Amino acid sequence: MSILQVEQLEKSFGATKVLDGISFTMEQGEVLSMIGSSGSGKTTLLRCLNFLEKPNGGRILMGDEVLFDAADARTLRESEIRKKRLHFGLVFQNFNLFPQYTALQNVVLAKELLAREQPDYKKNKHQIRAEIEEAAQNLLIQMGLKDKMKHYPHQLSGGQCQRVAIARALNLQPDILCFDEPTSALDPELTGEVLKVIRELADKNTTMIIVTHEMSFARDVASKVIFMDGGKICEMGSPQEVFENPQKERTRQFLSNYKNNM
Repeated sequence: MSILQVEQLEKSFGATKVLDGISFTMEQGEVLSMIGSSGSGKTTLLRCLNFLEKPNGGRILMGDEVLFDAADARTLRESEIRKKRLHFGLVFQNFNLFPQYTALQNVVLAKELLAREQPDYKKNKHQIRAEIEEAAQNLLIQMGLKDKMKHYPHQLSGGQCQRVAIARALNLQPDILCFDEPTSALDPELTGEVLKVIRELADKNTTMIIVTHEMSFARDVASKVIFMDGGKICEMGSPQEVFENPQKERTRQFLSNYKNNM
């Protein structure tokens, strides 16, 4: 059974349709790369999956659980949105770290806020906090930031900030980790260190959706590639199928422009 099913998803802003009948599935451990020109709908799709935007139509299923169904008002309740977001960890382009908190505090914060809602939190808060902090420390060590835990965002490089953001998303243990152009705000020399972390996550069979303009990275790391154009999926297949033998003229034009601009 697919871990994620997206069925005929639609999203409009006023009269402008940004997503038009988006459908795809994902399996556990799969890495899906979404490519396409700016404005093709990639970021909006991620925001809809994370419920930062509410779709206008279609369905989103996580296994047997219906997360969203435009025809079922029960799935549209605001009270359910926060729980649904926990299925998707989103790493933004510009880090979105809290400047007043250290790297460790940024990773701990969301997990601790969720823990406070549990009925046993007050009784066991010291143990729960210790466990959350230990998990956060281990993630920062995994990100190569053992010596940066007490540093504030302004004391970190862009690459280090993005690795803190990845650790923060992983700390919530999402079913799918989503990246929205994770290197677009980085200098070229810092891009490699973030891509290395994502490659290592892929090697550990982390289920991921990656919106990227790094074509060689998408080709090498993804198990499935989606090319979006004008709010629609223009082409979908394995990296070899999409990059080496694209079936649609629009895909060929996009990839040709990319190669010419390298």
